[in-house]
Amino acid sequence: MTTEHRRLALMPYLIFSSRWLQLPLYLGLIVAQAIYVVQFVRELWHLIETSLFHGGIDAKIADQSAETTIMLTVLGLIDVVMISNLLVMVIVGGYETFVSRLRLEGHPDQPEWLSHVNATVLKVKLAMAIIGISSIHLLATFIKARSLDGETIMWQILLHLTFVLSALALAFIDRIMIGQGKAATAH
Repeated sequence: MTTEHRRLALMPYLIFSSRWLQLPLYLGLIVAQAIYVVQFVRELWHLIETSLFHGGIDAKIADQSAETTIMLTVLGLIDVVMISNLLVMVIVGGYETFVSRLRLEGHPDQPEWLSHVNATVLKVKLAMAIIGISSIHLLATFIKARSLDGETIMWQILLHLTFVLSALALAFIDRIMIGQGKAATAH
């Protein structure tokens, strides 16, 4: 083997090995997920406090206020769970797609979606998760709409619609690419 050939073999190996530079990014997302677990516990404790210890001079007003607080807190808990799910999809799916195989075949806890994940599927799943998270925020906005100005509500609706249109565009592009892939294999 010539020196030139060895140098060329080293370059592809170096480029291929550079995927491991993403490992600290995924580890950082695991730390972020741990922070979300702490946030979930805090919000859950707030929910317990609100539901057990609410009350006051005017019980009807206190009940309405507590009900709204409980509803908003539950939406916050759902939001944290959905963001955590998003983190799991990015960590597991991204690592499996871009860094290295997890070698989970046959493991009883292997997520069903992991067996057919690729960059396109991951993008569509992420877009759907972002729409879900945006929906939770929009619902919370409508619950407390009286305390917000119309411009804030309008921008949140427009942002949510932008997420929906982006997801539809990704799904459409995915469908086109699948159709082109089938046509290319038929020839």
